[in-house]
Amino acid sequence: MTLGLALAQSRRIAPALLAQLEQTAREKKTQLIDEIIASGTMSAHDVAIFAADKYQLPLLDLAQYNLARVPPALAGNRDFHAHRLLPLGRRENRLIVAMSDPANQAGIDAIKQKFNLPVETVVVEHDKLMKQVRSAGEAPGTLKNISPGIGATPTKMIDYDPVAAAGARKGTGNEIDDAPVVRFLQKLLTEAFQRGASDLHFEPFEFFYRIRFRVDGVLQEVARPPLDIRDKIATRIKVLSRLDISEKRVPQDGRMKLLLTLPKDKDGKETIEKAIDFRVSTLPTLFGEKIVMRILESSSDKLDIDQLGYEPDQKALLLDVIKRPYGMVLVTGPTGSGKTVSLYTFLNLLNQGDINISTAEDPAEIQLPGINQVNVNDKAGLTFAAALKSFLRQDPDIIMVGEIRDLETADISIKAAQTGHLVLSTLHTNDAPTTLTRLMNMGVAPFNIASSVLLITAQRLARRLCTCKRAGDLSRDVLLDAGFREADVDGSWQPYHPVGCERCNGSGYKGRCGIYQVMPITEAMQQIILSHGTALQIAEQARRDGVLSLREAGLLKVKQGVTSLEEVLATTNT
Repeated sequence: MTLGLALAQSRRIAPALLAQLEQTAREKKTQLIDEIIASGTMSAHDVAIFAADKYQLPLLDLAQYNLARVPPALAGNRDFHAHRLLPLGRRENRLIVAMSDPANQAGIDAIKQKFNLPVETVVVEHDKLMKQVRSAGEAPGTLKNISPGIGATPTKMIDYDPVAAAGARKGTGNEIDDAPVVRFLQKLLTEAFQRGASDLHFEPFEFFYRIRFRVDGVLQEVARPPLDIRDKIATRIKVLSRLDISEKRVPQDGRMKLLLTLPKDKDGKETIEKAIDFRVSTLPTLFGEKIVMRILESSSDKLDIDQLGYEPDQKALLLDVIKRPYGMVLVTGPTGSGKTVSLYTFLNLLNQGDINISTAEDPAEIQLPGINQVNVNDKAGLTFAAALKSFLRQDPDIIMVGEIRDLETADISIKAAQTGHLVLSTLHTNDAPTTLTRLMNMGVAPFNIASSVLLITAQRLARRLCTCKRAGDLSRDVLLDAGFREADVDGSWQPYHPVGCERCNGSGYKGRCGIYQVMPITEAMQQIILSHGTALQIAEQARRDGVLSLREAGLLKVKQGVTSLEEVLATTNT
C-alpha cells in the first residue's frame, strides 16, 4: 500500500486533495511526500509519526543521532542517496537504513541486492532526511557547505614563481582554471584564510577522503569530497607548488599563492588584491598522498610585542637582552607554538637603518623590508651552516637562524655570538632548562654555552576565551592540584569557562594567547652549566631566580581571565 493511499484510508487526506497532489507531483517530477509537505497539508513531523505507526516501524529523530558514527564506506555510498535513503550503520549482519516513506520498497530491494544483506528500516522526518541526502550527494564543485567568507573572492591560484611558471602554462587557456576541482580548491583555500586557519590537511583513507582545518590550534573536519577526486586535488596543488607530479613515492615540499579580492571599504565599492602564501608538504601514505598546507602570514603589520602576551617583567627582560650588541637568544617550543612569530617580532623591533640583519630560514615565512632573508636549500647545498658561514663574510650585526638542527650549525652560531654578533634562533625542546642540556647533548662545549647564551624563552599557544565566556567556580582542590598556591586560592578571583556563540562558532574560544617561560642566563646558572649540571638543577636555579615555569605562566593567564584552566592543563606540564 502506498503512503498516499494509507493517508486517504486513514482520512488524514481527502481523496480529491490526494489526487490533486499526485497530479502536481507528476507535473513537477517530484514525489508525493514532497508535495504533501510543501503544500502544508501535513507537516514532516506528522507524516513521520503516521508512517511509523501505520507500518509498525521505529521512529528516529535525526537531529539527535550522531551521523559521524556511520562508517565512511556507507555514508559516502550514493546508492542510498539515489533512493532517498540514509544509511545509519550495521547491526551484526544487517544494514540499518532511515527513510521517510516506508512504502519505498523498490529502494530497499535495491540496497538489499547491492550489499547482499538484510535491511532494517526506521522512519525519520522527510525534511531532515532530504537535508542529509542532499549534503551527502553534493558535487565537489559546488561546495555549498564551505562557501568563501563574506567580502572575499578567490581570484585565482598562482604558482609561487609566476615568472618561471609563465612559460609552462603558456597555451593552456582557461580550461584548467574553469574545472570544478579547481573551483573547489579555490573556495576551500579562501574559506581557510577567512576562518583564520593556520593549516589545511588533505587526508586520503581507504574508504573516504577528509579535509581538515587547524583553527586556533584545533583540527576541524570541514569536507569529505568524493574519494575519486583525491588524485586530481593532489595534482593541482603539486602543479602550483612546482612539485614533481609524477613522483608519489617520496615526500616533497613547495610553495604556492592564492590571490584574493578583498573590499577596501565597508561599502565594498573599491577592492584590493591580497596574495596569500602557502607552504606545501606532501607525504606518501597507504592510500595516496597526504598534503598539508601552512598559511603563511607574510605581512609584518601584526608583529607587535604587546600582542604576543608576555608579562610586563618578561617583556622588560626580552627588550633588554635583544638590544645587546652580541650574544645568543633562543626561542624554544614544539611545532606550531608561535616561535617564528616571536622571532620576527624581535627582528621587527631591531630593524633599523644602521643595522645589518641577515636571516637563514626554511622557508622565510614573513617578508620584512630591510632584512636580508635567505631560504635554505639542502639539495643545492645551501644549508643553515653554509648560509651562516656566508653571513659572517657579509658584515652582519644581527643573524637569525631558523632552527639549530645539528652540531655544525650550533657551533657556527655560538662562534658568531662570541665574536660581536647578536644571534637569534630556535630549538625544539619542552622548556627553557632542557634547551641548555639539549645543546650539550649535541656536542657543544659547556663553556661555549655559558659564555654565549643570554636568554631562553620557551612558549606554548593556548586558545583565548571568547567574549561570551562566563565566570564559574572550581573547587579549591582542583585549583591546588593544577598548581595554584594556597595564597592564590583566596576567593578574590573567579576562573572563566567557555560558553560558545556565533562569533566563536560555538567553541567558546576565539584566537590564541602565548604562554611564556623567559629564562635569563644568570651567573649562578652559568656555574651549573660549566659543571655539566642537569636540566633539573638548571630548573631549580631558574625557580630561585624568579623564573615562572610554563604551567605557572599559564595559571597566571587563567587568573587574568584570558584562557581557561582546561586549556592550560592541556598545553603545559606540571
